Amino acid sequence: MRDQARQHAQLLRLATRASLSVAIILVLAKAVAWSMSGSVSLLAGLTDSLLDSAASFLNLLAVRYALKPADEDHRYGHGKAEALAGLAQALFIGVSAVLVATQAFERLHNPQPLTAEALGIAVMLLSLLLTAGLLMLQRRVIRATGSTAIRADALHYRSDLLLNSGILLALILASLGWEQADGLFGLGIAGYILWSALSIARESVSVLMDEELSLDITADMHRLACSVPGVLGAHDLRTRISGSHWYVQLHLELPGELPLSRAHALCEQAANAITAHYPRAEVLVHADPSEVVRHD
Repeated sequence: MRDQARQHAQLLRLATRASLSVAIILVLAKAVAWSMSGSVSLLAGLTDSLLDSAASFLNLLAVRYALKPADEDHRYGHGKAEALAGLAQALFIGVSAVLVATQAFERLHNPQPLTAEALGIAVMLLSLLLTAGLLMLQRRVIRATGSTAIRADALHYRSDLLLNSGILLALILASLGWEQADGLFGLGIAGYILWSALSIARESVSVLMDEELSLDITADMHRLACSVPGVLGAHDLRTRISGSHWYVQLHLELPGELPLSRAHALCEQAANAITAHYPRAEVLVHADPSEVVRHD
């Protein structure tokens, strides 16, 4: 269990550092391309990358804090710092959407020819390549850890993949003489960025509000607990998420005449049955005599 926690921590640190590095590289590349081309789509990408770098830095700090072990003041650990970072990311991304939309409206009313389109296209190809590589890494980390912060980060980088593709297409069309394409694509991109921000905020709020795990997972956990020989049933199964941890509580129904040591052993077996299938879960089991359990 400790080895797995250590591996998860290493993956989370790797993902946050890679995200910040990619964001900084793209800020520098897009700043040069925008200054030479004057493209509002590139400005949209630059604005988004600037906010990405701020969000990625915040994410790095949040994950570092979330990985701190439980202490006397935080007995359930510090995992919800990830969800708070997700809300901050949603705010950053929402602001970028407003800024991009403002610039896009201005360019639609006053379309302008672009310069240095080739440089802009090269920068966007670089952006697509780096973003795709980062998303592959993030997908691996999310699969291993289930991190809320990395999932939020990956969501806005997926939107960046669409954003960069749109910018690339806008630059190509503008180079062929369709000057309004720059503003139209900038406006469409702004709408998608805003949708991404709302999605990140919704997921972060669900974690902060202790939303239950999916019905399929909780039903499977109930089945696993009841499958232990000697267990008569289970009830009051509750779950919540904090960072990369799942906290699970349930009551086992056991024969009332069982010795305390045997009841304790069955509770341990039920908890182990769940954690064997869901390693991220920390399970707390309470034993109830079946004779006093009331079923609705």
